[in-house]
Amino acid sequence: MADTLPTRSATDLFSDPIDSQPLWFKKSSFLQPEFDSEAYISDLRTLVSFDTLRSELQTHLASLKHELVDLINRDYADFVNLSTKLVDVDGAIVRMRAPLIEMREKILGFREGVESTLVAVQNGMRQRSEASAAREILELLLDTFHVVSKVEKLIKELPSVPADWSNGDVNSVARSSLNNGISLQNAENETNLRETQSMLLERIASEMNRLKFYMAHAQNLPFIENMEKRIQSASLLLDASLGHCFVDALEHRDATAIYNCLRAYAAVDNTRNAEDIFRVTVVLPLVQKVIPQSGVVSGASGDELVDDYQQIEQYIEKDCKFLLDIASAENSGLHVFNFLANSILKEVLTAIQKGKPGAFSPGRPTEFLKNYKSSLDFLAHLEGYCPSRSAVAKFRAESVYIEFMKQWNIGVYFSLRFQEIAGALDSALTSGSLLPVQKLPSGPGNSQDLTLKQSVTLLESLRSCWREDVFILSCSERFLRLSLQLLSRYSNWLSSGLAALKTGNAGRNPGFEWATSAVPEDFVYVIHDINCLVTEVCGNYLQGVLQRLCSCSSDVLNVVKQSIIQAGKSLSDLLPLVMNAIIEALTEKSVEDLRQLKGITATYRMTHKPLPVRHSPYVAGVLRPVQAFLDGERATAYLTGEIRNELLKGAAFAITGHYYELAADLVNVARRTESSLQRIRQGAQRRAGASSDVTDNNVSDTDKICMQLFLDIQEYGRNLSALGVKAVEIPAYCSLWRCVAPPDKQNAISF
Repeated sequence: MADTLPTRSATDLFSDPIDSQPLWFKKSSFLQPEFDSEAYISDLRTLVSFDTLRSELQTHLASLKHELVDLINRDYADFVNLSTKLVDVDGAIVRMRAPLIEMREKILGFREGVESTLVAVQNGMRQRSEASAAREILELLLDTFHVVSKVEKLIKELPSVPADWSNGDVNSVARSSLNNGISLQNAENETNLRETQSMLLERIASEMNRLKFYMAHAQNLPFIENMEKRIQSASLLLDASLGHCFVDALEHRDATAIYNCLRAYAAVDNTRNAEDIFRVTVVLPLVQKVIPQSGVVSGASGDELVDDYQQIEQYIEKDCKFLLDIASAENSGLHVFNFLANSILKEVLTAIQKGKPGAFSPGRPTEFLKNYKSSLDFLAHLEGYCPSRSAVAKFRAESVYIEFMKQWNIGVYFSLRFQEIAGALDSALTSGSLLPVQKLPSGPGNSQDLTLKQSVTLLESLRSCWREDVFILSCSERFLRLSLQLLSRYSNWLSSGLAALKTGNAGRNPGFEWATSAVPEDFVYVIHDINCLVTEVCGNYLQGVLQRLCSCSSDVLNVVKQSIIQAGKSLSDLLPLVMNAIIEALTEKSVEDLRQLKGITATYRMTHKPLPVRHSPYVAGVLRPVQAFLDGERATAYLTGEIRNELLKGAAFAITGHYYELAADLVNVARRTESSLQRIRQGAQRRAGASSDVTDNNVSDTDKICMQLFLDIQEYGRNLSALGVKAVEIPAYCSLWRCVAPPDKQNAISF
């Protein structure tokens, strides 16, 4: 197959042998170092057949041979002269070898010298580093020894004090100092001694902080391990002396001594001990005066915290503020302390847990909420002592603050409120009938008061969600969801009852019995209440909710507003369903009178009565239910003119539609019967031999029936006009007119 392909010459004007090769054949593949012939053939086997591949390889081989011949021919002279130009090559190589060998030996010798020097330098650097490290350790150990000795010397230099200073019991020391006092000449000497002690303790604390740094860098050394007892002893003496001095300074409110003691506590990173001393020495006696822990107070009034918080706030302002001012002073370096949380709030929490544990119980929601809000006010009062926002954030991040907030189980509180609010509405909605809550007003107009117990309960439940004694801002999203659920529950109660009434299953579905027992006048209450609820929910109620959430962002308020408006709209969407229920009930009553028109057939069928000249008596009663409903006291008092017109128009259209169906059916039956009798009569005449083409000039029974119906719909149209409805605008009435009107009155509807 490859042999039959035409061979192209190199001088071809349109192509050359290189360009004629297919795309899958690449000459560069043969030049790659990792070229494998077997792999190359196996790869191309999936693309072309062996014959085509062999043909291309042979063509490429021929091309390579041709190029080799061209190269040899082009440089043939140089190729022939190559052997003549290479003269004494071996001699040149021998002459070059000697200096190269000599140079290599010199380089190798120099390299060995450099390597030996490098090893010596590295050994020296290592020894120097080891010596430096050993010197640093030695200096560290010497510094540690000097600091320990200095601390012990400074502790011995403390002014003469009672022996109880070193026993480590801060409370016993405080009591001993209160009973015995310090034997000094006067108050000024006592103050100077206290300040001297505090300054010396601050210096000792700085040295102890330095000692801790040294020990952290010299751990697991025998020298440090041997000195641990001395260090611990010095630390205990410092803690005891510092605790006694701090207690003494707190009792005498010595600002300078307190400041020095706090700096000492901060230096040794023992802030918690200072906070505990302040809590036990100052805060505990004050809180016990307000909330005694000797016995648990029981009862609703005994668990109230409002008065307790007020007294505690007064004590804080009087007896604690001096220390808070010292600790929060600018550039004092005492920001590491948090006496508000770890001293004051911690002691208040402990006192409430032991003295009034019932204050945290959500079982009495009203008392629980009062205590919770007073606690938030108390926390806000404490935050008022924070000098900056960062201090407030630090106060709220403390574990005591978090533990205090965990005591208030807001989830259980909301669950109880949910059961209370939602349960009241559910109880009202499960009633078997609509329950009016007031008598009908005597005068006309629209009353703004709700008329049904179910609606009143809904509005009360909605308002309960946002009352001052119920609402909690931290549960605002839950109360908003509950409000929307209440509106949805009321809407579902109405829509489901109306749907069950329409399908006839209201009596069999529990909770929807009200729809079966309701009369059209009862639905007037429903329409009135829906309008009042929509107005209230989208008006005053919405403004009240937004006012409660005034601290939220504008985006949140916009979402809340849209959700409540949407809930009100879903409630207003029920108005057409209620109006349809009224229209269906009125239509059903009117259809009962319309069924009397079936007697027209019996009146004129084969009775030889003359053409009627008066309308039937039943016509006067067709629209009587509608008129009685609209003129009733409830519709007059609670329905607007627009709704009354919609109900009238809807009832008129529905009643007229039924009127047309009954009349058209009656006329069609009469005409079919007339046609059947006519055929029977003509057959009898033919059998008797009489002429069958004699026309009967008498008026047929069907014509009499149509005339009676015509007179009836004229009177019906006049009754519609009396109610304010134009009969010509009702399509069913126009069809009814065309069905029963005489031929000369088909095109013009007139009464």
